[in-house]
Amino acid sequence: MAAKAEPIGPRNGHELAPLNTRADGSERPHGVTIVLQGSRNSLQRDAPDEDRAAWSGKLQFFLSIIGYSVGLGNIWRFPYLCQQNGGGAFLIPFLIMLILEGIPLFLIEMAIGQKMRLGSLGVWNTIHPWLGGIGIASCVVTLFVALYYNVIITWVFFYLFNSIRLSADKLPWAHCPQDNGTAEAECTKASATVYYWYREALDASPSIEEPGAPRWWIVLYLLLAWIIVFFIVMKGIQSSGKVVYFTSLFPYVVLTIFFVRGITLPGSADGIIHMYKPKLAKLLDPTVWLDAATQVFYSFGLAFGSLIAFGSYNTPNNNCVRDVLLVSVCNALTAIYASVVIFSILGFKAYTMVEKCITK
Repeated sequence: MAAKAEPIGPRNGHELAPLNTRADGSERPHGVTIVLQGSRNSLQRDAPDEDRAAWSGKLQFFLSIIGYSVGLGNIWRFPYLCQQNGGGAFLIPFLIMLILEGIPLFLIEMAIGQKMRLGSLGVWNTIHPWLGGIGIASCVVTLFVALYYNVIITWVFFYLFNSIRLSADKLPWAHCPQDNGTAEAECTKASATVYYWYREALDASPSIEEPGAPRWWIVLYLLLAWIIVFFIVMKGIQSSGKVVYFTSLFPYVVLTIFFVRGITLPGSADGIIHMYKPKLAKLLDPTVWLDAATQVFYSFGLAFGSLIAFGSYNTPNNNCVRDVLLVSVCNALTAIYASVVIFSILGFKAYTMVEKCITK
């Protein structure tokens, strides 16, 4: 491919995107040129930028994608949607949307980042300067996601540090608080865990007009969450690529522990049967198909720009089709596996609630 290409026809200010020039006016050794030829736009990409960071190995890349794709959407949202939208019947629209929507869009984002070796902002500016706003919008959306995900991590830290006890009976959410030997009436009506969540973790106010004051320990946990995120991403993939060996594999270890424990509890089989017992009549509801499409979009993390960035650290000759298929299969199987774990525990909870009702 030629190093440079001359525009055909008169220039109107949009034929050449100034992507080959650095801020100081010097020429980049390898750059991108957008050329307008007649009635068609042609994109020319010179040799890949040798200064671009790269994954240290295929395993690091694969674990990074798995750690990004597999999350709360698989572990909690998918089981909830399954139970709400026909149980096992929900797997039919989910798999169809996975094939028609998830895999193609996933492949497009990975391939375009790998081919251009640019992040989301650079990719959309390269396609056309007028499309640069798409890259900016994806960064803004990612910022919003980071804001609320760090709040969730804050609650995780809160429960983690409060769960360090010698026995389960001493957990602060194991029993209702006592006032002169009498349990709180609000806690008695709900449960000890619900009371602890709303009154200790959230400290929920009566209404939105009364926001209340921040709890200093929650603020410290939030600060800790942001500090950890900063240290993970401060050196790009040189730091985050090493952390994924823990962040991607540890959730599967925890899921397996819960799975072994969950299936041994009484009532777990009833929960799993209730989860996957198909209600085929639900497939006639368009909302079920919409939920399946939304779940695929959400669980893959499409349109956030992150997949483009992940792909940009691969070599241009990497087999991204194989990577996309492997990650897609792993994503779907993780959602199904997590559903079994969640509903085995919910089945046990339902069993204990029935036992308490019979006893009372």
